[in-house]
Amino acid sequence: MLDDDHTGPQPAFVLVRPQMGENIGAAARAMLNFGLERMRVVGPRDGWPNPKAVAMASGAGRVLDGAAVYDDLPAALEDCDYVYATTARSRELAKPVRTPERAMAEARAMREEGKRVAVLFGPERAGLENDDVARANAIITVPVNPEFASLNLAQSVLLTAYEYGRQTIDAAPEVVNLAKTEFATQVEVEALARHYEERLDEVGYFFPEDKAPGMKLVLRNAWSRLQLTRADVQMFHGMLRQIFRRRG
Repeated sequence: MLDDDHTGPQPAFVLVRPQMGENIGAAARAMLNFGLERMRVVGPRDGWPNPKAVAMASGAGRVLDGAAVYDDLPAALEDCDYVYATTARSRELAKPVRTPERAMAEARAMREEGKRVAVLFGPERAGLENDDVARANAIITVPVNPEFASLNLAQSVLLTAYEYGRQTIDAAPEVVNLAKTEFATQVEVEALARHYEERLDEVGYFFPEDKAPGMKLVLRNAWSRLQLTRADVQMFHGMLRQIFRRRG
């Protein structure tokens, strides 16, 4: 499997709650067309392994053979440094929005620095949910006809894989600088989010109770949107500890 080599780890294409085996197989073909083999599957509706996926993969079976299957999205992203979410719909969660071309240029540059990048693709019927998008650092949106913006799973994978495959190694200076950043891992950002939620719960910040889940979602989205470095995470932990130490 072309996973880790001298140019770093390939981006992982994460299929979130896919509904049809045929679409998983078609996605595998699209990935292998452009040399990508790191597939992750989260909560497939029809179970795994899926014979319909194998039949549709038609020569790209090794992508399915090497696919990692997870029960939930946090587990699938645990080792990732930077995450993109593919969606065509406008949402209330504010995040940087990239074209596939720009996003995959960033992904290539980050690969050169050994960073682990993931791209999320939602289920066929409704796409990614807000909870999924909140875990991403940025959004990928394909510039399509606004009157008919719907892409199926395999099409979305194909377009993103194509942009990754056709990019040259050269990247704009600001992308290279971003790649050299020591990003916080998903696990570190999750721990920071929990730390703040627990402390804010203690002082009654999440009020009224019926609005608490939405307030926590907005806060969690803010952490991922900040593109935190490991130093940032340590600083925010330290600030909160010091505030409560003084308060106590």
